Amino acid sequence: MNVLAKDINDHEFTDRVFTETQLARILGGSDQRRYGLVNRALKTGEIMRIRRGLYILSEKFRKHAVHPFALAQALHPGSYVSLETALAYHGWIPETVFTTSSIIPSRKSKEYNHSELGQFTFHTLAVHLIGFLELVERVHIKGHTMLVASPLRAMMDLVCYRKVEWQNLGWIVKGLRIEYEQLSNIAPQDFEILKSVYKHQRVKKFITCLQEALRSEQAITEGVQG
Repeated sequence: MNVLAKDINDHEFTDRVFTETQLARILGGSDQRRYGLVNRALKTGEIMRIRRGLYILSEKFRKHAVHPFALAQALHPGSYVSLETALAYHGWIPETVFTTSSIIPSRKSKEYNHSELGQFTFHTLAVHLIGFLELVERVHIKGHTMLVASPLRAMMDLVCYRKVEWQNLGWIVKGLRIEYEQLSNIAPQDFEILKSVYKHQRVKKFITCLQEALRSEQAITEGVQG
């Protein structure tokens, strides 16, 4: 283990993403010395470059795998995990999702592909910045704190991203294969919260129609049971 990898371990960055700025604080000394240590560690495979200025220790020096959600937020600070990635994380869709998809508060979408760490996509949506983090939760996994959309927020982000028009519950239940029982457990106030988040009337209408469809289904179910 060279000097850089040892110092990273000593400063408790073993399972964390670290930046050039953090390396400068950890290693001290001149820029030239730091660049030399970084290049040597890259060549010997002791650290991995995620992108320019962003690194992690190689797997053999880590205690745990770095969670892809933590990598996504290191790649784009201020983002949150959403769309199919968040729906799969919450168990709302049955498919395995191999791309980590996030939403960012900017105007340009981005994509990163890493041969070992996976694929990361960052999308922009027509939302009001004041409501950017509405129904986005903080989750804690193996020492990392990450931002992940709640199931309803992830689903509506997907509606917004794909520009889906409301038809009926079929697109959700049959198309996305989300169980009706999961939809029926959504808190009524969450629909109202999201109506103020999105800019397009199409998405607002989808939320209203979904809310009304669920009420109708519930009324029918209660009527049958009664």
